[in-house]
Amino acid sequence: MKLRSFLCLALLSALALHAADTAPTPATPDGFSYVKTVGGISEYTLDANGLQVLVLPDHSAPVATFMVTYRVGSRNEGLGVTGATHLLEHLMFKGSPEFNDAKGNSVKQLLERVGAVYNATTWLDRTNYFANLGKEHLEAYIAIESDRMRHLWLRESDRRPEMTVVRNEFEIGENNPVQALEKEIYAAAYVAHPYHHPTIGWRSDIENVPIEKLREFYDTYYWPDNATVTIIGDVAPADALALVKKYYGAIPRAPHPIPQVYTVEPAQSGPRRVTVQRAGQLGVVGLAYKTPDGRSADTAALNVLGSILTSGKNSRLYRALTDKNLTTSVSCDVGFFHDPSLAIIYASLAPDAKHADVEKIALDEIARLKKDGVTATEVASAVNQMVASSAYARDGAFAIASNLNEYIAVGDWSLYATIDDAIKKVTPDDVKRVANVYFDHDQSTTGWFIPILPPDGSPLPPPPTLGGSGPISR
Repeated sequence: MKLRSFLCLALLSALALHAADTAPTPATPDGFSYVKTVGGISEYTLDANGLQVLVLPDHSAPVATFMVTYRVGSRNEGLGVTGATHLLEHLMFKGSPEFNDAKGNSVKQLLERVGAVYNATTWLDRTNYFANLGKEHLEAYIAIESDRMRHLWLRESDRRPEMTVVRNEFEIGENNPVQALEKEIYAAAYVAHPYHHPTIGWRSDIENVPIEKLREFYDTYYWPDNATVTIIGDVAPADALALVKKYYGAIPRAPHPIPQVYTVEPAQSGPRRVTVQRAGQLGVVGLAYKTPDGRSADTAALNVLGSILTSGKNSRLYRALTDKNLTTSVSCDVGFFHDPSLAIIYASLAPDAKHADVEKIALDEIARLKKDGVTATEVASAVNQMVASSAYARDGAFAIASNLNEYIAVGDWSLYATIDDAIKKVTPDDVKRVANVYFDHDQSTTGWFIPILPPDGSPLPPPPTLGGSGPISR
């Protein structure tokens, strides 16, 4: 499909969603409380246990996406149990007394039998489980998903082999230069807040966490009042809610308050630096700056700033570094999380380029931007790129659910429906302001990945892929 046609469809879709927002309040089925409708997405609360439910009808294809997001991630872990959220996510596919491989009705068997696309991911603030499948199979999947919320088998005989799978994922990350550097940058930038820990965990915790600790984690966080169910697709809202009530309605609220993270990262007292020396082909420079939580009004301007610096051949750092054969590529990851996080600029060095030279040029460009600001043309170009990218990312129920998941984790799902408007309102003054507020050298952490060539001439790992490590999938 041509871009113009796609964007026209996206515009028509947006107009339809706006019309949905201005429509009368939808009828609320018995057992639910209606909360609000934003961007065509209606929010309800299941009265029996506080489960949050989001529903978005999409009749473009006879499919549905069902996703449950638990508001627990590596942010909720402590010493000795890092990586527990991710390991538990793996164990969630091992079955329960009602649904398991021996009976031939496990979640894996169902979803693979009906040709569903499914997975689960863990990240800093959340864990989610989801499937995109024919709408006629939706009820069967909801039955299994609701069952494993509280009736999961958690057995040492499953933990041991699954631990080796997770450890292999850990080792893959260790061999990725950017992921290895990002882990060290976060560990240096955060000394108190649990964003210090990598989502996959530290190796010794992965290998040694007792099954009792995983059961304790499960019994602490896997409850309906700590979860959001999202249903998008070819369903009638009343029918979708009826299924949620049928399968989730009997599950009680957590018998205890869900523990909240109250640790606030103290202000840095000066710039920090880390160095990672590993086998590899090319060096990497990472420049990280403390940024606010994803609900901040400055999130849109920070993303525009990141785009102006690194997105496309006309970006500031591409012209200053890649055009001059000092880097092979540049990128900027602006953290979008529940608590204050980092915006990290990555520069992958070209052969023979020097870390110090690349770092100095990047810092000089940032200083120039902070002093002189940016042009209206740069802002307009960045905004157009971001809005077009957003349109593509909303193409279909599965894509919408995947993106909506991150806004649920941030703490306000409705921002998903308003972020494009916020980006369109960003001005050159906004970009200059956030650059000066947040790209503060005294609140920065700089990382260098220095490749070490194997002495025996063995094959080298592939070049680094720029960008953050992203959510951990099973």
